[in-house]
Amino acid sequence: MTSGGGEGPRLLAGGNPQIPKGDGDAPVRAYIAAMPGWKREVGEQFDALVARVVPEVKRAVRWNSPFYGVEGQGWFCTVHCFTRSVKVTFFRGALLEPPPPGKGKDPEARWVDIPEGGFAALAPQLEAWVRQAAALPGWAGF
Repeated sequence: MTSGGGEGPRLLAGGNPQIPKGDGDAPVRAYIAAMPGWKREVGEQFDALVARVVPEVKRAVRWNSPFYGVEGQGWFCTVHCFTRSVKVTFFRGALLEPPPPGKGKDPEARWVDIPEGGFAALAPQLEAWVRQAAALPGWAGF
């Protein structure tokens, strides 16, 4: 059940869809389809951007978040819904030019929060970051 009572994935804190782990396009598409409200459009736009910039992109869902990677290089970014934004984390983000603004405990990871209505303004920079991140060795993770 969704948090709204309908059928479909349950929404966790911040409206993040609870999607079973899985490899390939289908689990990521299920995650995007379950993103609530304006966040779904951000998910669709980001996924399309990644597919355009990295045609050989590898997708998976782990820990209720989509992961994007390149075969043999690892994962370069992940997406997660929060109440007021969709967070895109680049695992080797500190190496990107310019680095995304968000940073935490992992000195290599950096992220950007995409607020409602904010994708279009960030799209050129997101494209540059995706292009750079996909060319780097990524996170081996799982």
